[in-house]
Amino acid sequence: VAQLVDSGGDLVRPGGSLRLSCVDSGRIFDDYAMAWFRQAPGKEREGVAIIDVNGITQYLDSVKGRFTISKDNRKKTLYLQMDSLKPEDSAMYYCAAGPFSSRVWRGYADYWGQGTQVTVSS
Repeated sequence: VAQLVDSGGDLVRPGGSLRLSCVDSGRIFDDYAMAWFRQAPGKEREGVAIIDVNGITQYLDSVKGRFTISKDNRKKTLYLQMDSLKPEDSAMYYCAAGPFSSRVWRGYADYWGQGTQVTVSS
């Protein structure tokens, strides 16, 4: 059983919106920093957004003002609301979690989702 299960990716037209979800299946959700990463074919993986245990958030510069990371501790679910989507946002998106936000943001996460594909195209 996967620790994190992410979902919500789809084909969407430029300017559209999507909301990605990531469900924690086993660990103490509110004790972990959680983040979204993405990777497009032929490109390096990059951190998109992160939220720490205190609710402090950080975003990739190119998505600021368009994406919002949040979590619902009761539902043990992480979200990424993506608005004003652009073709360059197309990628496989992965959620990630770990006890230390600085390490998670650098890619050293204890748990990863399986990935959900976001494609922005007309």
